[in-house]
Amino acid sequence: MLKQGLYEQVVNTEIKDELRQLPEDSKHVEKIDTAESSSVLTQYLSEVVHKGLDRIAGDDISAQLNLVNKIVDLISQETAQDDLRDFTVDDEGEQLFALLSRDDPMMRIGRKKAKDLPRPETSIAQSSLFTGAVHEPQMFSELKKEIASADRIDMLVSFVKWSGLRLIIDDLQHFAERGGRLRVITTTYMGATDVKAVEALRNLPNTEIRVSYDTERTRLHAKAYMFYRETGFTTAYVGSSNLSNPAMSSGLEWNVKLTTKDMLPTIQKMEATFDSYWNTASFEVYEDGCRERLERALSTNGKANPTSEMQFVFDIQPYPYQQEILDRLQAEREVRGYYRNLVVAATGTGKTLISAFDYRRFCKAFSGSKPRLLFVVHREEILKQSRSAFRAVLKDPNFGELFVGSFKPSSLEHLFISVQTVASQKLYDVLPEDYYDFIIVDEFHHAAAPTYQGLLNHFKPKILLGLTATPERMDGKNVLDYFNGRIASEIRLPEAIERKLLCPFQYFGVSDDVDLSNIRWTRGGYDKAELNNVFSLNRAVAEKRAGHIVNSLYRYVTDINTVRGLGFCVSVEHAEFMEEYFSSKGIPCMSLTGTSSDKERTEARQRLVSGEIRFIFVVDLYNEGVDIPEIDTILFLRPTESLTIFLQQLGRGLRLSEGKECLTVLDFIGQANKKYNFEEKFAALLSHSNHSMQYEVKKSFVSLPKGCYIQLEKKASEVILANIRRSFGDRAGLIARIESFTQDSGLPLSLKNFIGYYRLDPRSIYGKFSFSRLCADAGVLDDFIEPAESILTKAFSKLVAVDSRRWIKFLTDILPHFSCELAASLSDFEKRMLQMFYITVFQEAADWRSHTTQANMQLLADSPIMMHELNELLLFNLERIDFIDQPVPLGFDCPLDLHCTYTRDQILIAMDYMTPKNVREGVKWLPDKQVDVFFITLNKADKDYSPTTMYNDYSINESLFHWQSQSTTSDTASTGQRYINHRQRGSKVVLFVREFKQDSIGAAPYPCLGTAAYVKHTGSKPMNITWHLAQPIPAKYLRKTNKLVVG
Repeated sequence: MLKQGLYEQVVNTEIKDELRQLPEDSKHVEKIDTAESSSVLTQYLSEVVHKGLDRIAGDDISAQLNLVNKIVDLISQETAQDDLRDFTVDDEGEQLFALLSRDDPMMRIGRKKAKDLPRPETSIAQSSLFTGAVHEPQMFSELKKEIASADRIDMLVSFVKWSGLRLIIDDLQHFAERGGRLRVITTTYMGATDVKAVEALRNLPNTEIRVSYDTERTRLHAKAYMFYRETGFTTAYVGSSNLSNPAMSSGLEWNVKLTTKDMLPTIQKMEATFDSYWNTASFEVYEDGCRERLERALSTNGKANPTSEMQFVFDIQPYPYQQEILDRLQAEREVRGYYRNLVVAATGTGKTLISAFDYRRFCKAFSGSKPRLLFVVHREEILKQSRSAFRAVLKDPNFGELFVGSFKPSSLEHLFISVQTVASQKLYDVLPEDYYDFIIVDEFHHAAAPTYQGLLNHFKPKILLGLTATPERMDGKNVLDYFNGRIASEIRLPEAIERKLLCPFQYFGVSDDVDLSNIRWTRGGYDKAELNNVFSLNRAVAEKRAGHIVNSLYRYVTDINTVRGLGFCVSVEHAEFMEEYFSSKGIPCMSLTGTSSDKERTEARQRLVSGEIRFIFVVDLYNEGVDIPEIDTILFLRPTESLTIFLQQLGRGLRLSEGKECLTVLDFIGQANKKYNFEEKFAALLSHSNHSMQYEVKKSFVSLPKGCYIQLEKKASEVILANIRRSFGDRAGLIARIESFTQDSGLPLSLKNFIGYYRLDPRSIYGKFSFSRLCADAGVLDDFIEPAESILTKAFSKLVAVDSRRWIKFLTDILPHFSCELAASLSDFEKRMLQMFYITVFQEAADWRSHTTQANMQLLADSPIMMHELNELLLFNLERIDFIDQPVPLGFDCPLDLHCTYTRDQILIAMDYMTPKNVREGVKWLPDKQVDVFFITLNKADKDYSPTTMYNDYSINESLFHWQSQSTTSDTASTGQRYINHRQRGSKVVLFVREFKQDSIGAAPYPCLGTAAYVKHTGSKPMNITWHLAQPIPAKYLRKTNKLVVG
């Protein structure tokens, strides 16, 4: 009898009979995922075989052997793989436990036998748990035996103590002397590591050590010991024990022992993760001459308040999310020629560090000298902090001078200055316009103020970098005018939370009885006067709602008497009403408005921080520039239509503060106008989701940053799902947005403006529709009938991913005046690009002399509206390119570009393989081009996380890629030998790597990672090969290819 609950059960005959009797809604059954079928069915079969063997068990195991061998024989027959017969169990029914080399000298003189080899007390084929119980072996005694029988060892520990290491140091010495390879990763965390222990490890032969000196950023807390055996019986321990005496011998420690025989995917993940750490810049080689640096780092990390001298112990490298921003800045300059760049990031997310990394990269073009730098801030209190960041990144404790207040510089070459000093000293009248090579202006949203005008109008640096948290000024002036109308890059809130630059949030969507669906919608938002009437002037409605807000507050916050909160209101009257109501309920609070004086604002901050009041109610933004990191609760008491303002308001509570665990957010959600955009608001809080927003809402937001939580009350959830379904999720929602676009946005209707204003992923249109047809249905474009409409609408779902500059420019140049006669006159390179387009649209290769090809191209010529849309889409894609592409060197004029994205058909036809539909496997050898093409899907299963398949193919770091061949590829056969010896033989290997088989609109395309060179391999049938990429993987792809990155 099946019980209610969760299963991952293979449906057999017995279960099928029972399921037939149940109603459809009471059961959830899916087909077995083909990528996981071997693992799922093997696990099921092992249970069946186990039961069968148990039932025929006795003193004699011959019946069991006979059954096993029948199974082996059947598998060999059914798969037509004769080599599987070699797995037949011998009639003697024996197990091999140890083997010595026949050349072992001690064995040959009779002093050593295989049965005397040391082996752990616990099985090396079955996993087990160590808890320190009296009846089980001690951890250190098991490790000694594991060491004695291993061929290679990896250790990952946050610290190494001599008291723990000395228990096993002799064993490690013997291991290393007999040729074993030892790798150790550790840190200077809390100053707990003993220098003596690290030095003892360094002195061992065949031993490598890597140390993280940067514990603020690395946060390594894992403890793992991996013992690799060439016999295939690898074991690993993972748990709570560092290399210290208490942890190894007497502490209440839990450690799990894993083996490849019963937990292979977990062992594979451990090996892959260790290799990823080992090849990461944060873990630095420890060798002769590093002792003094280690001692200094340990003494600094051991202090209660580490000093700034720590900054010069290690090289500061950008996090992946920071590197993404640096990559985008470089693309803006080198791809578009824009050297005035704006970076938008929430306060506290490390904008200054990014500018320092950007300047460091700029310095590389100046051999031996540092280019002149001007760093301008609005508030002088952050000048010292900014200069310290630059000194740390540049590893130069003397870099830069301050020019503010009592600080007077001796040189103007590298200057950190307040904007007030720039204006009072009139630097722009003293220095020539090209004096500074690199100018950084922090809090650039103030740039329209008079104090900035002299600076910005006079100086002409090679690079102007603006930093801001708020690109939209409150006075309506547009900061983007200084930056070609573009934001170069943004740090998203989820990334900042993942990196612990901002605190996590717990977001509660509270059902609100007030219905806003009939309130007038104008210029992209609710009519504020009508909102104000509902929330404050209509007393009965306002008081009922305020009572609900107070009740919800008591329900969700831990203790109302410790809250430091901010409530966002629609108007001055609303803020004052909330202050009055909360005060009447015994919750001390105050309200601030645009007319409040600086004194009142300062007083409000002091009263909130001291606990004298619990809430400040404000209109829209809490006065910019006055941050209260201690805020731990935010109330959204009005709908916020602008995503930018919503994120800025939320950001007011996300600042880190001592003792603050997380930010509590209460958002009151009632029936909304159908144009209100819930989807973009929640999408902005998620870390790179691959799912629809409806999926996220239904699954409780699985893609949130770590430590964050969103809970929607039942009614609020229903409101949001209904809104999303009719917003951009269906045809009617898109048409309604198009109808009112010009009125809502004040912009002319175009594909670029529509997608940009609503922050849409173009795939939300091009999964099913064309923009032209939607516009015609919305009545803003005359209806049309064109012969290529249907075929181009389907093709748009593939063309939406095109991001090769060369290909886009070629298509936008040639398509408006194309003819088949023109095609015949093109170069081979151009013909390949045209073939890539043709197969994308018509699903076959072109023959420019054939009637069919000519007729197809005429269809396009007779469809001017659809071709105009195609041109718009390609130009929009060109604007979005945020990386530097370059041709892939394959030995012929190949139109494929590095890090650009292509379908399988486009890739193969670009290499003159004219029947790409015939290729089904993940590898293709093109002998005429001497190229091996790899089509790699990282997540082979349909679900997001599949430990049985995720660690076959992955990047180890930005330059190394681990790839598993097909299961039949042997390292001695011709294909395996071609992979191993490709450089000597003159052939090339090129990798195309995608994350999932499907994206939101169909088969996912493949980004090109370029050519790769063989480094090493392990195993055979399949081979596990490590490749070295000719060009490093950009940060935006590394997040997807390296499944082992944390945060």
